[in-house]
Amino acid sequence: MSALESEPERAAFIRAHTRLLPVPHAAELSLHVAEEATELWQKTEDELAVIGLPPPFWAFAWAGGQALARYLLDNPEIVSGRRMLDFASGSGLVAIAAMKAGAASVEACDIDAFAAAAIGLNAEANGVAVTARLEDLVGRDEGWEVICAGDVCYERSMAEAVIGWLGDLSRRGATVLIGDPGRSYLPKDKLEAVATYEVPVTRALEDAEIKRSSVWRLAG
Repeated sequence: MSALESEPERAAFIRAHTRLLPVPHAAELSLHVAEEATELWQKTEDELAVIGLPPPFWAFAWAGGQALARYLLDNPEIVSGRRMLDFASGSGLVAIAAMKAGAASVEACDIDAFAAAAIGLNAEANGVAVTARLEDLVGRDEGWEVICAGDVCYERSMAEAVIGWLGDLSRRGATVLIGDPGRSYLPKDKLEAVATYEVPVTRALEDAEIKRSSVWRLAG
């Protein structure tokens, strides 16, 4: 077994390749992020592909996630005392913001084991408890009262599956919020924008240094 297939080694890899820094648009929070975006991405693809390390989405504060985090911190009544799911959590940013805003409990799910490790490290760094779940929860309903999803509309089939599932959760009464800077497959006809921000992002990974990013509410 590769060393990076064990949880302690994944955590060690994250610590070795990131720095704990404030989130640009939610400076109350800090994340383990890659300072040299392209260097880590290249290292992942070239040197670590042999062990199946996926692209390190967990190592960056993406625009939609930053927008969601800011919105929850500024509007704590959305999650206060409620059970929340942060879907495709990546770094755990939105989950951490929800706990800081007073959520009763937060689960953060992702299908990348490195993301699950990053969620744990980042939650600890911010002094909150978040349950990381390494699984795909699309199609499941475990009674969450609030579901947040950041930056999930960059690929057609994923966007369609996720929006369909989230629509079902919204129709049964859950609050569903999507953070997105207007990616290709965002179904704006099904969404209502509740907040818009100018979010600093990683220029090496995005097409601009500032992304106009919105928090959208999905209607049932």
